[in-house]
Amino acid sequence: MTIEQLYAGMDPQEFYIGKVTQVYRSSCIAQIDNLTLMSDRSRFNKSFLPNTINYFVIVDSVVGLFLGEVFENKASRKSIYEMSSGTTKSNDYQEICIDTISLMPTEASKFQLAGFNTLGITDKVYLATDEVYKLFLQSLEFTGEDEEPLPPFATYLNKSQAEVSLKPSTLFNRHLMCIGATNSGKSTTALAILDKVVSTRRKALIIDPTGEYRNAFSNDEITKLTLGVDTTVSPGKISMEQWEKLFETENSSQGAVLSEAITSLRYMKKIGESTYYNKVGEDIEEVQENIASVGKDDVDFNIELLPEQIQAESVCEPDRDNNYNFKYRYDTLRANLNSSLVQKIQYQMTNTKFLSFFSNDPSMYNLLDVIEDFIHLPEESLYIDTSQLGASEGIGGMIIDLVSTFVMSRENIKPFVFFIDEVHRYAKSRYSDKDYHGGLTLLAREGRKKGIFLYLTTQNPKDVSPILFGQIGTMLIHRLMLNDEIRAVESHLDDYAIKHVRKLNQGEVILTSVNLLHNMFIHVNKSPRTQFNETPQL
Repeated sequence: MTIEQLYAGMDPQEFYIGKVTQVYRSSCIAQIDNLTLMSDRSRFNKSFLPNTINYFVIVDSVVGLFLGEVFENKASRKSIYEMSSGTTKSNDYQEICIDTISLMPTEASKFQLAGFNTLGITDKVYLATDEVYKLFLQSLEFTGEDEEPLPPFATYLNKSQAEVSLKPSTLFNRHLMCIGATNSGKSTTALAILDKVVSTRRKALIIDPTGEYRNAFSNDEITKLTLGVDTTVSPGKISMEQWEKLFETENSSQGAVLSEAITSLRYMKKIGESTYYNKVGEDIEEVQENIASVGKDDVDFNIELLPEQIQAESVCEPDRDNNYNFKYRYDTLRANLNSSLVQKIQYQMTNTKFLSFFSNDPSMYNLLDVIEDFIHLPEESLYIDTSQLGASEGIGGMIIDLVSTFVMSRENIKPFVFFIDEVHRYAKSRYSDKDYHGGLTLLAREGRKKGIFLYLTTQNPKDVSPILFGQIGTMLIHRLMLNDEIRAVESHLDDYAIKHVRKLNQGEVILTSVNLLHNMFIHVNKSPRTQFNETPQL
């Protein structure tokens, strides 16, 4: 493409700036000849700021059209005194330093990486228009040549008329994470992208721990579930590992006690008893035989009896005497050790929705059955509100792991975006170093093969499992303030972007991706959909 074709319908000379005077490996310096262009803004709209920096220019070279970004702008004034005549002559000049970003060869119609190609002395420099920005945006993406892009959800910073419209595969095929401090616009960005996904009838599974998005989508667009209110899950569908995450066991011994108690309750359910299994004074061999009779199909139990059953597990074998007494006796030491676990379970059960969620109520939806239908239906989206179950990290982590493990076990899945808000809530237990991202890590590593693409939001990337974080290929980075947080994302940014992470205003984002030719500084357009994220005034 030539300079005349790039500025089709316009005179390129109206955008002429000057000529290149110095060339380096990845940048150049150009002297401005058209000072009128640099001072008269009335000829252009507000998106043109030619006397500042961070705007794009086009350099017409023998190898093609280079796209560059101005990172330095300077002016000098030299005065030459002519002593003989007593007059002063002034020589004004202005220079800009240009960082080379990409190249459009003469025979091409899109920008590409410049490689080892460089600019030349006296090459002409032109101010890039909004149309050039749009062409650059189209050239940024490496994926999905024949894929329909999402509707625009943002604009370039300082380029209000250049809209950002990316293909779904560019954003999601290596998983997407939105990062930002409180009130940086993270939730607004999340909804802006979800809006485009759902409105274009692409599939999304949304897990919302706060209920922030409960009214963002209509019932015609998306199926809505509220756990504990209209949706249940059978206790028998929960694995022992997931129970440990739910009740946040502190060590392996508490996990073993929890497992023993659940197995005892499964036995009581099997024989049709509605009470817990009291083992004090019972014959040891008989109890062991009863527990061993619990088969793999005997999975259901009454979760309300779990605190009492854990207390009933506080038994030990007696010292053998001359009477060969082989009956369990109460163990005060074990009871003391189990007391903290009992308290945590009782605390969870104080939430009235907790017990209604872990039930087999036929009048309510079954969570796993609904998800089973969702993953096989085209153009169907699902919203799961977990806020009624409380703010405990344990139950949130368990639900995430349950859903993740379940969908990974299915076949013939229709591709969908798996959105999890505030994923740092499920990062680690408050009581141990256990990682709640087992299911998510499995999705991040293997989910793409089945068409499951993660979309996560978090306030602090340091709270996310390093294994999970390492699988993220695309990031939307809002304002970060702490050095540790910035260091966590610095491998995804260049020096210029790192320096500006602390300076981003609300709604301003650095979009970085392995699927993009260059990092993008954008401002996300707020979605008109309802969102409960307003900060009350003091």
